[in-house]
Formats: sequence, structure tokens, C-alpha cells
Amino acid sequence: MNFRLRLLREERKSLRPNGQEKNKKAPQTDNTLSRLASIGQIAAGIAHEVRNPLTAVKGFLQLLQEEVSHSYLDIACSELDQAIATLQDLLQVSKPDLEDEPYIAINLCSELESLLYLFQDQIYRVQIVRNFRNSDEIIYGKRNQLKKAFFNLLKNAFEAIPDKGIITIEQYRVGDFVYVVICDTGVGVPKEKLQLLGTPFFTTKDEGTGMGLTQVFSTIYQHGGTIDVKSKEGIGTTFTIQFPTEIREQIGVIDLDLQYVKGQSFKEYFLLNQDRFKELFAGETKDINQLMDDSMQKINLHDIFDKMAKLLVEDRQHELVMLAKELGKIGAKNDVPLVIKLEMLQAFRKVYWNFLHNYYKHVGLDMEGVFQLGIKTNFILDHYIFHYFSSYIEYKDELLRSHRETIDDLSVPIIPLSASMAVLPIVGTLDTYRAKKVQERTLNQIASLKIQKIIIDLSGVAFMDTAVVGHLFRIVEGIGLLGCKAIVTGIRPEIANTMIELGIAFTEKVDTKATLQQALEEYQ
Repeated sequence: MNFRLRLLREERKSLRPNGQEKNKKAPQTDNTLSRLASIGQIAAGIAHEVRNPLTAVKGFLQLLQEEVSHSYLDIACSELDQAIATLQDLLQVSKPDLEDEPYIAINLCSELESLLYLFQDQIYRVQIVRNFRNSDEIIYGKRNQLKKAFFNLLKNAFEAIPDKGIITIEQYRVGDFVYVVICDTGVGVPKEKLQLLGTPFFTTKDEGTGMGLTQVFSTIYQHGGTIDVKSKEGIGTTFTIQFPTEIREQIGVIDLDLQYVKGQSFKEYFLLNQDRFKELFAGETKDINQLMDDSMQKINLHDIFDKMAKLLVEDRQHELVMLAKELGKIGAKNDVPLVIKLEMLQAFRKVYWNFLHNYYKHVGLDMEGVFQLGIKTNFILDHYIFHYFSSYIEYKDELLRSHRETIDDLSVPIIPLSASMAVLPIVGTLDTYRAKKVQERTLNQIASLKIQKIIIDLSGVAFMDTAVVGHLFRIVEGIGLLGCKAIVTGIRPEIANTMIELGIAFTEKVDTKATLQQALEEYQ
């Protein structure tokens, strides 16, 4: 996630060739990054809640295939493979660091040439125009991830050309940036859909998951680059990708011009140079401050880190933990993004370590002492981060639970019409989770209110998948077990078709009416 902040810093610092600032791209870049950042939260749940059970199901199907040969089993395994592959793509896009690949020097022209060999079967209908200037330029990155990104872009370009056309590939350097431009004469993308490119599962193709361009955007941004897309329907699409020629940061401590009095402790040394610490920390975090909106400005993060530094210097670990818990809750209440807190913690750690280095340079600490100091300092800081994140997430989870409970209460509104009769209007999308809540709350209220008749109106249901249809009408059967008569109204033709396909048949305890009005007129 720290690449996001680095990218935004580059967006604010870098200039166009004519000297004008590139601020116009920053909002678009930020919006795309925000969409991609959300994937990480989705993917973490998917990894455990969806992929693992599917893998288990696939294993059992493979065992069945060993015993029985059936085309249905082959189809099921094939579909499962496709689903698992899609989930894996999502995980790799949201957490690219799962692939332990080192940063190496990459010649983009060579990599593009090698990728074009994969499309030899398309050369008969699509002309390739190469315009490689500054072909010896090098960038640093993860070679396989970048190759996959450019493969997806080239694949999209070929697929966008239905008959014959031209794909132009350019590479050049301007200032401190290397540019790659891929332009096709394909069908183009509608203007209103350009902003959605890179969003997971969005695609303009009849077939496809949309994960290809998501991987492209994610990889380019992870490498400190930017993407600009221009397209006109019937004319074609142009992707312009910009890379910094060097994105690796200098890592290591630096010598500082700080005051030192022989024989003083680190605490005394820190207090003597405290103003310098604040100055260095402010310099490291000035770009982060620009990302904070008005609501976050209510929290004086620099004062907080001053307090944190004092507690760390004085080795007051318990108070530091309590501060982390308090600040985690405050950060969650004020919607301070975790990525900003992480960036500031990273800046704090960097400045603090530089102070330690410059102090112990005077003291002459041996190697064993350096390691002990490093382990202790990092342990305390990591402990702080752990408690901050735990408190932050605990508050957010509690808030979500509270909202969910409110929504649950509103989503199952049983309306008593008399001492023995009630109406349950179901409105909106009915998914599996909500169907379970309908089951739980409806059965409990029927029992507690001693309801003898309940009208379940489905006319306001926007969508109901096959699994939910079956579940809902099992609930209707359960209502009958409590001695309550169920009257179902508003069944639309598509729901009726699903019931027929599933073989759902009502017992004599269930009546159906076309509309809620008809049911009210007959049973009241």
C-alpha cells in the first residue's frame, strides 16, 4: 500500500515536458487506486470463505471421477477450475506481494518484442508498427508481473480489432520517465465507461471477467507508474504508460548534524535534539499531510507522534500500548485510512532509527549491542502497530455489526394486522444471508406473538437466485410446523418457473394469492 502514497507524491512532484504540472491526472489516478485498494479487503475474505471450500469440493469430485465416469463430473470440475482461477487472479491483483519476485533491471523493448511472438497467429490480419526510441532504457521492476500486464494490454488490443487493423507500439524517454504507448484501431470504448476500466469484473467484452485490465492497473501502480487511457468508438484506444526510470528508495541510516554531550544518555540526547526530530519527521510526512481531508485534520498526528517518541525513549511500553489502543479507536472514528497511519509510522521509524544511529555512533556500540537494540526497538514499535490496528479494526467491526443489526431489523418488518394475523413484506434483493435472517426472525416472532396467519408478500423482491427460492419456501413450510397458516402473494413468473424446475410443491397449509390486496380482502 505504501506504493500508493509514493505514486501520489510523484504525481504532485513530476512535471510535463513543457514544465506544466500534471495535477489533472491526480484525481483520476486516486479514484482508480481507491478502487484497487478495496480489492485487498474483499480478497482476504474470499481466500478463506470461497476458494478453500471450492478446492475441497474439487477434491471430492476428483475422487468420484476415479470411481464413476460421467460427463457431468467433468463439466463440474472444469467449472470449478475456472472459478478457482478467477479467485486466484483476484488475490494476485489485490496482493501482488504474494508472488515473491525480486526487483530487477528490465529492458521494456526486449520484453515487448518477446511478447509479440505470442501473437504470431494474428499477424496476418493485424499490422504491428514499432517505434522504439531510447531502446536501451532500463526500469526496475518485477519482470513476470510486468510481462503479464503488457500481455493483457496486447491481448486486449488484438481482440478489440474485429477484422483488419493496426497496433502501434511506442517506447521513449522524456526527462526522468520512460513511456510505453500501445494504440489500436479497434472498436474503442464508450466515453461513459472509460472511468470503469481497471475495476474488477468490469468488461466491455461479451466474454471475460475484466480481471486482465485490473491486473494491468494494479501492476503499473505497484511499480510507481501511471496509466492514461484515451478512446473513441469506431476509431480505437490508446494506453499511455509512464514509469519512473528509478523507483527504488535508498535504504539505510544517514548521518545527521545533531548536538551531543559526552556521557549523556539517549533520553538526554533525544531531548536536546527534539526540535530537530520534529523537523525531520515533518519533512518525511509533508506529502502524507496533503492526502488528509478536513475530517482527519481534527487529529494532530504530529503531536501524537511527539508523545509516542517520548514514551518510546523513556521505555514506557505499557503507556505506549494504551496510547495505541486509544488512537486506534480515534482513527477509526475519524476515518483516518490505515495506509496513512502506516506511512507515518514508517516515517517515524526511519527518523527514530537515524537518531539511534547517530547517538550510538558516539557511544561506540558493538555488533551484539546493535542487534539487541534493533530487536528491542522494532518489537516495541511492532507491538504499538499491532494494538493500534486491533483497536481500529475492533471499532470498525463493532460499527459494522451495529449497522448490520439495524439493517436486519428493517429488512424483516413483520407488521401485525390483528392479534392473530400479520404481514411480512419482503423488499429488495433477497440473498442467502438475508433469507436466513428472515427465517430466524419470522419463526421467532410467530411463536412469541402467537400469530395464526401471516401474509408473505414477494412483489417487492428485486432479485432472488435459485438457492434462495428453495430456502424461502422451506421457511414457508417451517411456518406451518408452528401451527401458522402462510399466504404467499406477489409470486412473479420467473420465481414460479424456478419453483417448477426445483420441484417445489406447497402443502395444504400454504395458500397463494396474486396480490397482497386480494389476500387482505379474503382473510381479514
